[in-house]
Amino acid sequence: MISPITMETTNLIYNKYKSHNSFGSDSLAGDTRTSIFYVNDYHGKAINMERTITASNEFDSFVPSVPTDKLKLASGDIMLGEDKKVNQIAVNFLKFIGITASAVGNHECDMKSNDFMELLKNIKYKLLACNMKTSPDCKIAGHIEKSYIEEANGNRYGIIGVLPTDLISRVKYGKVFQDQQLDPANIDETIKDIQIEVDKLKKQGVNKIILLSHSGYGYDIKIAKETDGVDVILGGHSHDLITGVKDNVNLFMSKSGEPVIITQAGRDGKNFGVLNLEFDKDGIIKKAQNNVGTTRMFSRNPIARYVFEQILGKSEIVGRINTAPPLLKNDLTDPNPLAYYGLDAIRERSGADIALVVSTNIRGYVEKGNIDTRTISEISPFKNKIVKINYTEKEIVDAIKFCAKSFVNRNNKPGIMCVSGLKYTVSKNGLVYDMKFVTKDGHEEVIDVNNPRADKIYSVAINDYYASGNDELTMLNKYDQAVEKYTWDLNDCIEQKIRASKVPVDIVDDGRIKVVD
Repeated sequence: MISPITMETTNLIYNKYKSHNSFGSDSLAGDTRTSIFYVNDYHGKAINMERTITASNEFDSFVPSVPTDKLKLASGDIMLGEDKKVNQIAVNFLKFIGITASAVGNHECDMKSNDFMELLKNIKYKLLACNMKTSPDCKIAGHIEKSYIEEANGNRYGIIGVLPTDLISRVKYGKVFQDQQLDPANIDETIKDIQIEVDKLKKQGVNKIILLSHSGYGYDIKIAKETDGVDVILGGHSHDLITGVKDNVNLFMSKSGEPVIITQAGRDGKNFGVLNLEFDKDGIIKKAQNNVGTTRMFSRNPIARYVFEQILGKSEIVGRINTAPPLLKNDLTDPNPLAYYGLDAIRERSGADIALVVSTNIRGYVEKGNIDTRTISEISPFKNKIVKINYTEKEIVDAIKFCAKSFVNRNNKPGIMCVSGLKYTVSKNGLVYDMKFVTKDGHEEVIDVNNPRADKIYSVAINDYYASGNDELTMLNKYDQAVEKYTWDLNDCIEQKIRASKVPVDIVDDGRIKVVD
């Protein structure tokens, strides 16, 4: 296991920012050792939650050689989508591992506000967001705090949370939450809100402060540099996998010249983190070690698996995977063979000319061997229904170009457009070079990406989220003009296609999206 408090590879950061003499390996009187088990962006992935519970139990059972405070915290997006059962699993998961607080992520707000309120009744850990604009009449606001003080072995830690500044554009029912007057501050206002909470905590004698941030890595760097008093930013939202402690990567100076460490453990529960710290008597970090563990290295906790199956139902094997694609290095900008397979299934079932989905909607992965309904349910767990809409060639090209900018956008959002019935070449600087329409019999027709036609129409199968223009894809906002609205989603199509296959399935990259330098 990852030992929670060994510091053989410790980053010595104290002297870089404070004019003190070097210190020995032993802790000085008044120093505090802290070990934080952290998670972010699990997106309702039950199988990886089961594995993480095993890792968490090992963390709990480890006895450090010196007195150490153990904390367990989350940075949001543990939930995902509208499925109440999936979100109940997420709540139970955080209970299982003993999380005491979580930031509010955008996916905590995927449900309609009334459903969110119902779920809040079962949440025992604290939900935090200090940058939420709201009114006294907002019922949801009554369940969300700005900050609190957590005590461990007589030591006090200030815990603050922030929700994403782009919350409303990232949730299906953004208008519903705006009507509830739940809206985030912009980044500059958020920084001011954080500083207000830090100053309040300092006045109460707290000098070790942790920010649970669902702002994304880019904004976390800005927060680290433009606030004073935050020691650690446990991050999320941008799905970055940050290992170790590296100067000017996740170690920065605050306004007063004190070290601030940023963490983030990727997405979909593929990883979790253990951050080991040593504070001096003034609450300044002297040593730090950031360990990132891979959940697939841990067995699925049998008790959690049983409990989750009682909620979700027992899984059923539906087929076998002969060739599975490797895990992507960047889920948002790498071509995704699993997305291609699902889109091909959608295109076949709907009879559309083209099928589209943005890469951020593909959250699961498959492995060689038997594949069951639980695994399929996690591929795209949003439950967004498919619709068929007539789009112009220009609207399609504009959407793909917009998504191509993810290569250069902050946090790689919203992700590249995955396709069926199209081929295109995109550069790592976010430019689309060429595109072809592929007919159902395999014939390829060139599309002029520089002058796409506004009078050429294609029928497109797309989910209701993007058909409503979400993630700023306003050119696709034609849900009200849908010619067909289906009762099934991407996962349903994948399951149907696998069940229908008489041989084990090969899921491979056929080169339909080519990424060049």
